[in-house]
Amino acid sequence: MHFMYALQAAWQSRNSLLCVGLDPDPARFPAHLQGRPDAIFEFCKGIVDATADLVCCFKPQIAYFAAQRAEDQLEALIDHIHDRHPHTPVILDAKRGDIGSTATQYAVEAFERFRADAITVNPYMGRDSVEPYLEYADKGVILLCRTSNPGGSDLQFLEVGGGERLFERVARLVANDWNASGNCGLVVGATFPAEIARVRQIVGDMPLLVPGIGAQGGDIAETMQAGGNSAGTGLMINSSRAILYAGSGEDYAAAARRVALETRDAINAHR
Repeated sequence: MHFMYALQAAWQSRNSLLCVGLDPDPARFPAHLQGRPDAIFEFCKGIVDATADLVCCFKPQIAYFAAQRAEDQLEALIDHIHDRHPHTPVILDAKRGDIGSTATQYAVEAFERFRADAITVNPYMGRDSVEPYLEYADKGVILLCRTSNPGGSDLQFLEVGGGERLFERVARLVANDWNASGNCGLVVGATFPAEIARVRQIVGDMPLLVPGIGAQGGDIAETMQAGGNSAGTGLMINSSRAILYAGSGEDYAAAARRVALETRDAINAHR
């Protein structure tokens, strides 16, 4: 499955720009899953099966699995998504960034071990640290640009010459120099709508992964006004905790579906 083709198809067929982030915290699981050795897989599987027809992609965050020694459950979860919901792309949120030889191993981990359709990558070490991911031309490479956390401004807002700020340089490099296979995207936080608009101006119709709505307080209307592309798509607007933990009982998946539907419809109201 080519990530970009699958993403575009999901935008259209599901009328959705919603990405559900899968950040499983066992301390917040419903009581009936507590203590089960496969609790992380079962919790996330319930969310996935309840919301798959409402999303353009899923985004499991690798740290939530690795911290619980649950990488095998992450593998099983991505296999489940591919098998049960085969037209739903999976972004492995790993934010990898290292020298070329190590990056090669991270790319193998993401795309061959976990079979993710895309990965988030930190571009701070430059082109050679990103090249191993770009070599998988059918996989998405989504690079951090203007992140949703307040501390992102410590570096991303620095001027790097000619009045250009670092996040703008990243956007320009990715759009003009690194995207030869057309498989790149950028991470731009919903908490900074003015910067979303600036990135969109630089990169044209390139897909943007937008965290920061829901629990982080980003505004959907401002995000849509700033970030939509010429086709009225171009965004993967992520919500994690607000959907995952909408309910705390055995009906947690139904509660997650209700909030996912509300979020998707709120996004569409501003398209």
